[in-house]
Amino acid sequence: MNTLELATHGPVIPVIVIERVDDAVPLAEALVAGGIRVLEVTLRTPVALQCIEAIAKAVPEAIVGAGTVRTGVDAKAVKDVGCRFAVSPGYTPEIGRACQDLDLPLLPGVATASEVMQATADGYHFLKLFPATAVGGVALLTALAGPFPDVAFCPTGGITPETAPQFLALPNVKVCGGSWLTPADAVKARDWARITRLAQQAAALRP
Repeated sequence: MNTLELATHGPVIPVIVIERVDDAVPLAEALVAGGIRVLEVTLRTPVALQCIEAIAKAVPEAIVGAGTVRTGVDAKAVKDVGCRFAVSPGYTPEIGRACQDLDLPLLPGVATASEVMQATADGYHFLKLFPATAVGGVALLTALAGPFPDVAFCPTGGITPETAPQFLALPNVKVCGGSWLTPADAVKARDWARITRLAQQAAALRP
């Protein structure tokens, strides 16, 4: 799978933090029911790998990937539990090579023009701008479009349902990442119906 294919399944990739393994499958099912199939489960909790494995096995409609992949060791671990893609907060040649060696599609994080140049030199042309709003948001993406017409972006970090349409309107933005689809209070309360509603609203951001 080419990472750019991830952008063909809807305008938003949810950035998910799961604290309890038991929440993984119903959370994924709630998102899929709302029309969101591409799921980024971050490696920010001790149970993240178990959660990814559970979703990969039980929710075949979901395209599950791992976020916060920082090393080759991380990349191998997520591939072993069934991840279909990886997302890194930044970019190094090491993580790029590791994912290529594993045949694991990578959406690498960048924040500057130099990092864009490094990632594209290694063959990556669909990149995550992170943390998007903190490093310049729409203005930075507009500026990067000139020197990098061959690069597409998934801005992530600080984006809200209100600002997402501004990002998605940019020609070089194919999809955006957002944590608002899985609010911590909704997950804690196991309010899967609310998460499905948020997913439906996110899926409708781009016709």
